[in-house]
Amino acid sequence: MYEIFADLHVHIGRSENNKPIKITAAKSLNFANIAKECADRKGINVVGIIDCASPYVIEDIENFLQQGDAYEIADGGIIYKDKVCIILGSEIETAEINDNGKTGSAHNLCYFPHLKDIKGFSNEMSHHIKNITLSSQRADISAYELVDIVEKYNGILIPAHVFTPYKSFYGNCTDRLEKIFKEKFDKIFAIELGLSSDTFLADEISELETKTFVTNSDAHSLPRIAREYNKILVEDISYKEILKALKNQDGRKIIANYGLDPKLGKYHRTYCEECGKTLPGEAPVTTCPYCGATRDTRKVTMGVFDRIEEIKDKETTQSPANRPPYIYQIPLTFIPGLGGKTIDKLLEHFDTEMNILHKLSKDDLEAVVGEKIANNIINSREGNVTIQAGGGGVYGKIGTEK
Repeated sequence: MYEIFADLHVHIGRSENNKPIKITAAKSLNFANIAKECADRKGINVVGIIDCASPYVIEDIENFLQQGDAYEIADGGIIYKDKVCIILGSEIETAEINDNGKTGSAHNLCYFPHLKDIKGFSNEMSHHIKNITLSSQRADISAYELVDIVEKYNGILIPAHVFTPYKSFYGNCTDRLEKIFKEKFDKIFAIELGLSSDTFLADEISELETKTFVTNSDAHSLPRIAREYNKILVEDISYKEILKALKNQDGRKIIANYGLDPKLGKYHRTYCEECGKTLPGEAPVTTCPYCGATRDTRKVTMGVFDRIEEIKDKETTQSPANRPPYIYQIPLTFIPGLGGKTIDKLLEHFDTEMNILHKLSKDDLEAVVGEKIANNIINSREGNVTIQAGGGGVYGKIGTEK
């Protein structure tokens, strides 16, 4: 058994032939570049690419496998340069009836062991989605129905960024996942927390006590890969091993979630679109104290922290005994003073971001980038920074020191 790092939610912006996949993602974010970024710069051992149901991406994967640097394995996944295991996935938006009887929508992460499985899934979902070539498209089915289709092709379903105000189950569909999945709720053995929440907030909801928590980047550009990730104990890198870890089977398990402090997330607190302000006050805040706008008018976007305070059913956070620690991790791109050239300089000396974030001493860092930036990296690693909360689609900000 050994420890690995995994980021299971990375988007594709364009195909190799420059066909649009995720409209809001960078053009440089294609299948091959993601594999190279994880292997050569990030130090990520397992990456979930969640736009692989697009026929354009399927064609890219087939070409990628023919080039000789990557191969499929029997236990599931594609191994690249014997450094990275790529898990093939698809993010699907489902239509849900929310607690108010109105139509809501939520994103679902669907993962599959083999290329043939996601090909079959893509073909079937093309009957439920108007444009299967694009990422995160709205299907004409519910998540309850999607579970069965994913299972048919040997896959698993994980609710994505479950608390964000847009496109998530708790954010705009329901106060309990069990209302959505009903008798299939036991088939949902993991949830993705999202950038504006953490273990301490999520464990205020009792129905999540039996679910594994994953923290992923939801990267829309190459530098954003691994801004959140998981440390996992496995026997080797494969789909089968990741599945066992998500289920806490045979000693495989997630041993740490690394993520942003929720205050840095861009939907942490309630935000007034009318005033352009993150709203102060004791959560849950649902009305703007400046102009009187409410969330019912759709001019107030409820923050993740506020939403959890509204729907929680525990007075205090009580995590199950086997819950791994949630470790606040600030990515290099968020650290004050670290621009692209400085990051490149660090990578030239120290190989990967995981080495820089986890292993290097202050003296090692200082020898390359000087005392000030070395201090910023160490302070970020140890949590000795100030944070201004984000909201309304704007990330929080980091100060240099508490």
